[in-house]
Amino acid sequence: MLAKTKSAGLRMNPHAAPSISPLQIVSSITSNKSLLYGLIKREIISRYRGSMLGLLWSFFNPVLMLAIYTFVFSLVFQARWVGGSGSKAEFAMVLFSGLMAFNLFAENINRSPSLILGNVNYVKKVVFPLEILPVVVLGSAGFHFLVSLLVWLIFHLVFFGLPPVTVLWLPVAVLPIVLLSLGFSWFLASLGVFLRDIGQIVGVLTMALMYMTPIFYPVSILPVEYQSWMSLNPLTNSIEQVRNVMMWGRGLDWSSWMLEMMLGLVIAWLGFTWFQKTRKGFADVV
Repeated sequence: MLAKTKSAGLRMNPHAAPSISPLQIVSSITSNKSLLYGLIKREIISRYRGSMLGLLWSFFNPVLMLAIYTFVFSLVFQARWVGGSGSKAEFAMVLFSGLMAFNLFAENINRSPSLILGNVNYVKKVVFPLEILPVVVLGSAGFHFLVSLLVWLIFHLVFFGLPPVTVLWLPVAVLPIVLLSLGFSWFLASLGVFLRDIGQIVGVLTMALMYMTPIFYPVSILPVEYQSWMSLNPLTNSIEQVRNVMMWGRGLDWSSWMLEMMLGLVIAWLGFTWFQKTRKGFADVV
């Protein structure tokens, strides 16, 4: 792995000013494909290293989460999804589809503040493409998203049969969330170097964001005056689109999706720009 890291790093000129061009994002990812694959694989394996079940935990965790949420919301609180059939299984599946999308975002955000601090050797000792570290975390989060999707598909087949064909739009529906995750990850990874308390703040904000995002409820049940405020949450429309294609058999709202993509692209570029502008100060602080 170290040999791969060095060879990838040699492509970079350590004295050149880091580029903030959007093309540099694509270039960094494509020119370091083998390095990214190795780091993502190591990231996933290290998470479960030492446990008896190993990678099987990546499957059992979403199963347990789905079972717990089903019990709490369907049996204890007797919750039913507005506009659905009213079944307990349906509520659990709708809830889980929203959580999958949110966790894809949250895993990146929660890891980002300690990302550079946890890889000091790359900052000080190796000429390394630091900008790919958030992509590594995104790759790990994407793996867990796919495992959760497998769990969702199994449960859907058992309780409802084949999912609607619109589920094939899921990769497109989550693309704005991917861009938002990358943008905020670059920003927080840099900020975490200079402001060590940011990790604690982000953890609290992520928890608050989960309840302010329409995961446990549809936007339509809120009073009209609050629905406009909910639309300010950049995850709201994306999670509703994910739920629509997975559960209700509705296609994408393309005008809404285009706006989400534009916002995601802007945030991704701004986060990358901030990271590139501040990265020269990392070695002095860590």
